[in-house]
Amino acid sequence: MDSFDVVVIGGGIIGSSVAYYLSKEGYSVALVEKGDIASGTSSRCDAVALICDKKPGMDTEIGYRSIQLYKELAKEFSFDFQFSTRGSLYVCETEQELEIARTYVNQQRANGYDMKTVSHEELPDIEIHLANDLAGGVWTETDSTMNPYLVCYAFIEEAKKYGLTVFTNEEVKEITQGPNGSVEAVKTSTKTIYTNTVVNCAGVWASKIGALVNINIPIRPRKGLILVTEKTKNIVHQKVHEFGYMLSKFEDISYKRNVSDLVERNNIAFTIEPTEANNYLVGGHRDFTGYDTSTDHEVMKGIAERATRFLPILKNVNCIRAYAGIRPWVVDHLPIISEVDEVPGYYIASGHEGDGISMAPITGKMMTELISQKPTEFNIESLKFSRYKAVDNLNI
Repeated sequence: MDSFDVVVIGGGIIGSSVAYYLSKEGYSVALVEKGDIASGTSSRCDAVALICDKKPGMDTEIGYRSIQLYKELAKEFSFDFQFSTRGSLYVCETEQELEIARTYVNQQRANGYDMKTVSHEELPDIEIHLANDLAGGVWTETDSTMNPYLVCYAFIEEAKKYGLTVFTNEEVKEITQGPNGSVEAVKTSTKTIYTNTVVNCAGVWASKIGALVNINIPIRPRKGLILVTEKTKNIVHQKVHEFGYMLSKFEDISYKRNVSDLVERNNIAFTIEPTEANNYLVGGHRDFTGYDTSTDHEVMKGIAERATRFLPILKNVNCIRAYAGIRPWVVDHLPIISEVDEVPGYYIASGHEGDGISMAPITGKMMTELISQKPTEFNIESLKFSRYKAVDNLNI
């Protein structure tokens, strides 16, 4: 009979991290994944851990702590996940963007973070191939990069040293509950796994796992497409992205970019990052198309248009392929890291949208603290599932 202290559902970056920290804490843990490890969103994303795209306050604090944990794990793990602190550069297209950026950076610096604005004249010293009419930018030394596949496998392989059991190609079909609604077992396509604790780390599929215990988890899949360049060198040395698009995450700032109808219609932004293999990942966009991960030629054209506006040198670089992934979007852009009061023994660690890689270590750590009934490193009141109780008619 298969019996474990905890069953983690989902083998992406969040599930892998949660399984690692729980196993290290001494729990007997089973990780259940309907496909293979990192076969969903974590295989179709960029690979950065940033603070420069976070709101000042807890959002930045959690992101920064996660980067520090990555630094520790890179030294501790025997499995190399290609971690590197390269920094990142947000570029400001206009003087208005740069002025907003100065206010943002001042807030972050006042909170102790190593971030600075750079002028038009300083940009070529950081990235020489940028368009010569940009107003300036925001440079953040802390921001880091890694290989998303390898991070997932690193967590899994290290967790196995503490006894983790992994069940791949096992889709969860049912979660059985006792008379008081508490978790009793997880049933997959082929087996029954007995447990009194389940952690839903299913990402964009979290709502489906929630439905198995009759709860409404308001997570929607949000698509993003990325282009991959041919192997080439010295385009950029770090992640570079556009500050104007980041402002769309900050609802309290009213700002509209001056972009083409193609870019606006497809919600496209400029972002580029180097890989260890000397390819570059160029993106991206955001769209609600359900669980569809097909590529779209119009979106690809829009990404190329936006990318060459900031990096004209890309006009001479071939695109060898494109891929799309879906991010677990929630309306308030904050993940759910929480118990579920209505179902004793049921926990959620999902809804990170584009911050799954970035926030994986701290999520795994805090979920383990939560299950262990220890104080969490951060106050996670704003991340609780119960915050949605007062919201009616949520679309998922």
